[in-house]
Amino acid sequence: MGIDTLAPFIEIKDLTVRFGDLEVLSNVNLEIEEGESVGILGRSGAGKSVLMHVLRGVEVFPDISGSVVYHIAICDRCGYVEPPSRVGGQCRCGGTFKAAEADFAKLGINDPLRRAVARRIAIMLQRTFALYGDERVIVNVMRAVEDTGETISVHRAADLLDEVNLSHRMMHVARELSGGEKQRVVLARQLAKSPMLLLADEPTGTLDPATAALVHDSIKRAVRDFKMTMVITSHWQDVMVDLADRAILLDHGKIQAIGDPRKIADQFIAMAGEVGKREPVAVGEPIIRAVNLSKRYISIDRGVVKAVDNVSFEVYEREIFGIVGVSGGGKTTLSKIISGLITPTSGFAFVRVGDEWVDMTLLGADGRGRATKYIGVLHQEYTLYPYRTVIENLTEAIGLSLPYELGERKAIHTLTTVGFTEDEAEMILNKYPDELSEGERHRVAMAQVLIKEPRIVVLDEPTGTMDPITKIEVSKSILSAREELEETFVIVSHDMDFVSNVCDRAMLMRNGRVVTIGAPADVLKLLTEEEEREMLGS
Repeated sequence: MGIDTLAPFIEIKDLTVRFGDLEVLSNVNLEIEEGESVGILGRSGAGKSVLMHVLRGVEVFPDISGSVVYHIAICDRCGYVEPPSRVGGQCRCGGTFKAAEADFAKLGINDPLRRAVARRIAIMLQRTFALYGDERVIVNVMRAVEDTGETISVHRAADLLDEVNLSHRMMHVARELSGGEKQRVVLARQLAKSPMLLLADEPTGTLDPATAALVHDSIKRAVRDFKMTMVITSHWQDVMVDLADRAILLDHGKIQAIGDPRKIADQFIAMAGEVGKREPVAVGEPIIRAVNLSKRYISIDRGVVKAVDNVSFEVYEREIFGIVGVSGGGKTTLSKIISGLITPTSGFAFVRVGDEWVDMTLLGADGRGRATKYIGVLHQEYTLYPYRTVIENLTEAIGLSLPYELGERKAIHTLTTVGFTEDEAEMILNKYPDELSEGERHRVAMAQVLIKEPRIVVLDEPTGTMDPITKIEVSKSILSAREELEETFVIVSHDMDFVSNVCDRAMLMRNGRVVTIGAPADVLKLLTEEEEREMLGS
């Protein structure tokens, strides 16, 4: 909780940020006490990430007004910055800490005071791991402070890995870690900088609930042990309740409510609404057929790995079919086989094109190439072209050559099918991906798949980064796309809430094998305790 000081640690007054004609933050007023943890809730595009980057202080916002004041203690000899409670204390260099203010809305990006404060701020993002992939974990932590000219010892790095419960991975190569393990390495690297403020922007948005819980525990422990102030954004209710002392609800750039995290989270969830009753849809004949599919890999550590083990099933035309299970169950490998991205070790996969069945195990234009042009795939780790605008990402960047007016019309229509209003779609056409929120980028990536007019759409973990409101909107858009475009969807997911909302049938996989195929409600009844922890409540 906050420390009783004359002024808050961070004081935000009338903060407004514009990108062209769009006001992404509007008259934001907020005080954050030293040692306090503040949660920020809001739908995709609400302004959460922009607020976090303003607080970080390393980016230029040309159109910014108001004030973002850090009340700090700064050494009169070496210029080292500490939180305001250190005013009057002695610095390690022998100097004395004096009270000072740094306004990030007014100080230039290269101002020495601004830079001194920014160096004491750590940030965790939801997708940017920023690790040295070929280096061992402990080396990654030791290199965290090299840009400052400082060094930390092996023992200090080991202590930090212990702090984030990752001592058992210190000698692993970073790129071989899981997503949750990478995020904990990122946290250890940030702790190596001895931050006075931690900004955690959806740090577990792409992780399953069980893995996210491990990262949340590490963050909670680090904030407590390092006595940091924290600002965290998340769309998970339990994160706000467990990690935040206070929460704010941000919507369309404005603070709508401030108060108890549980009450604010409940208010946010209520904004999401419901998908509504789904009318029965008449599906067609089978369009995907798998017969005794298997895929085996050779692992040095584990020997023969049966990623997919003797799997058979059918998907019908215009059906929304879910492939569900915990991480490592074989879902993604199976989806890549039926998409024609990888070849099975044994068995067959067929996709119907018109009235003909195409064998997806055969390579070349006369084999699976006949079907892959009618299959759209949105991978979990999708990418947009960073230096192309949204409309360019949806047209010429993916080889869709259309007159501009027609391309614009088709882009807007497709964007509305993935959850944007028509006005929002028009507004983002000329934006670049880094000007969008994570949820907005995800929906643009989905539009990039749909705009090619595929007959079959494969979505790999489509809701990993989505807040509840966006998730409901995307659920509706998938149902709408099925109705309007008569597309067939195969959805790979560990999010049973989402699958229950959109899928006609679901197939539960466990250790590469099929456990059951049926209505999502029936699949739910067969989940183990481990599966319930990972697949429910996300």
